[in-house]
Amino acid sequence: MVQSGIAEAAARAEVAAAARSPYLQGAAGLRDRLQNRLAKRDWLLDNQARLNRLAPAAVPRRARLSGDDFLREYYRRNQPVIITGMLDDCPAREKWSLDYLAAELGAREIEVQFGRDADPDYELNSVAHRRRMAFAEYVALVRQAGVSNDFYMTANNDGHNQAALAGLLRDVPALPDYLQAGGGGFFWFGPAGTITPFHHDLTNNFMLQIRGRKRVRLVAPCDTPRMYNQRHCFSQVDGRDIDLRRFPLMAGVPVPECELAPGEILFLPVGWWHFVEALDVSITVSTTHFRWDNDFYSHYPANQDF
Repeated sequence: MVQSGIAEAAARAEVAAAARSPYLQGAAGLRDRLQNRLAKRDWLLDNQARLNRLAPAAVPRRARLSGDDFLREYYRRNQPVIITGMLDDCPAREKWSLDYLAAELGAREIEVQFGRDADPDYELNSVAHRRRMAFAEYVALVRQAGVSNDFYMTANNDGHNQAALAGLLRDVPALPDYLQAGGGGFFWFGPAGTITPFHHDLTNNFMLQIRGRKRVRLVAPCDTPRMYNQRHCFSQVDGRDIDLRRFPLMAGVPVPECELAPGEILFLPVGWWHFVEALDVSITVSTTHFRWDNDFYSHYPANQDF
């Protein structure tokens, strides 16, 4: 105010009058209450995070887990688990070779994520990386790629691929112990080396591993304040090699790791951070149509800058 030409005494009087304003005092009180509410939520999250550190973190494997046991022990408790044995007779595991996909679906136009190596924020910018081609052309790219993260067919391409690949999902069992009928799924297909960086989903998810292996690293929701989450559901932390100099809050955070083999199902609970790396040419079907409440996105913050 003084720099704008107002006398210092007048400026001080104006500031003092503003400080006595009931509107400003009310706003300051609201700010303090909001800060206290956030502090209490952070305290509760930190309590759970500290309790998690009392035992080694691991993802259990359970053979042919019943729907009731799955609901009671994992779904309602928001805990990850790998379920084995439920895909032993899955036709997709026998049929979905590269040769089969090229022969049966090769002429169909599919969409993939392309040019990811040139963009460190390829997940945030997924719309810009969409490219369409014949399925046979994409199968040839996967076959020749070796280890690459430059292209990958993901759930971000489902809007176009759902019709082209609809017949494939008939080769995946319905899993009525866990899933509602007719819910469909998302098709993930790429070479060894594809990476889905640390993020959390807005629903519970199943990952049905059909071909190849995937390495999965997890972080519990209570450690979200340490995940450097500035935009939507994504983290800046590189799950390949967590740099504690750049991300010091990650020190001491449990990061359980598992290797998902063909024929296994990984349950990813809502809010759990996960990093996924394909160790081989890999095909995964993910799905969200569980028998139980799975609408956790309707009340997700509309403003996604954190």
